[in-house]
Amino acid sequence: MKIHDLITDTDTLAAMCERLAKSDFVTVDTEFMRENTYWPELCLVQIANEEEAAAIDPLADGIDLQPLWDLLCDNEEVLKVFHAGGQDVEIVYNFTGKTPHPIFDTQIAMMAISQNEQIGYANLVESWMGITVDKGARFTDWGRRPLTDRQIEYAIGDVTHLSKIFPMILKKLIKTGRGVWLDAEMDKLADPANYANNADLAWKRIRSPGRNPTVLGRLKALAAWRESEAQHKDIPRGRIMRDETLADIASHPPKKQSDLIKVRGLSNAWKDNDIGKRLMKVIEKAEPLPKDEMPEKPKRGAPLGKEGALVADLLKLLLKIRAREIDVASRLLTRADEMEALAAGVRKLPILQGWRYEVFGKDALELVEGRLAFAVKDGRLLMTHVDDVHAGMIEAAQDEVITGDEVEAE
Repeated sequence: MKIHDLITDTDTLAAMCERLAKSDFVTVDTEFMRENTYWPELCLVQIANEEEAAAIDPLADGIDLQPLWDLLCDNEEVLKVFHAGGQDVEIVYNFTGKTPHPIFDTQIAMMAISQNEQIGYANLVESWMGITVDKGARFTDWGRRPLTDRQIEYAIGDVTHLSKIFPMILKKLIKTGRGVWLDAEMDKLADPANYANNADLAWKRIRSPGRNPTVLGRLKALAAWRESEAQHKDIPRGRIMRDETLADIASHPPKKQSDLIKVRGLSNAWKDNDIGKRLMKVIEKAEPLPKDEMPEKPKRGAPLGKEGALVADLLKLLLKIRAREIDVASRLLTRADEMEALAAGVRKLPILQGWRYEVFGKDALELVEGRLAFAVKDGRLLMTHVDDVHAGMIEAAQDEVITGDEVEAE
């Protein structure tokens, strides 16, 4: 594989993107800094196919990244391969308002062919290639220039290894027929709605303090205000105020600015500074949350109760057995809250649809409805259908009767 020098000009970038546009796939990674800013600062982009690889310096004077964005977001013929690519996709969206498409994430794919829930990149490389990745440059300051040879080598390694691993993962997915399992997960990763920074929806990321419209209205107003403050100052939203503090103020709003000194998580300065004044104005102007914006009530059946909780525990045991049998990450099949809903009587669930129903949901439903049981054979916990157990018992009883008749005849 040809490794290029650090790309720092538009012409070189455009030429490489033109070559990569003829590939079936490209592997992509980014290095960024976001510890002290609201918006992540893109410091490096690495890209490769099976023949060449390079790192691109987005901080280089005069460089225009448009050829890269055209390749990632507008070229539908080239598959874009990431590992744990959520933050990388977010950065592309921040620059372009679009997301890479079509897209493939090897961390998600590993869930369909192994029991790894969130395999890290270093472990991925070691498991597929037997190579130990040098993690020394992992927490480097990517914004500092010039970059060292070691930094560039480390960064490019992320995409060169991935360009060799992806075809192997794809081959196993095709062999097992599990590629279709991942379609919805990849579409979700590429959905621009996941990355749109709508301040009016920021409150939905915060654990809601109940379902009181007045409280939720304040929470919505406060969360939108915090986003605006953080964006204006270009600092992480948590530096303005933590989620817990925001929710507390929404539930128990101070009557006057001097009361802010009593709010846990705020410094004494809030009682008379400008940001404290702006906060109080937001609280005063907040309106109750409209009915059409109220969060839906959790879809549950009857309360679980003690017996229902035991059924949910059995479902979790069944999930462990099935995930082990077919070598798949249990999180790809279902979640704990979904199994609790199934145990409580809910039937409109993802687990009872499509491939999830065939692989796990069918057995889960039979267990809940009493048609599936557990059995131990040769020291292993297995699933068995109740009808099969009954048939075995009848057959065993018939054998005893026959044996008894034979004894009497003798």
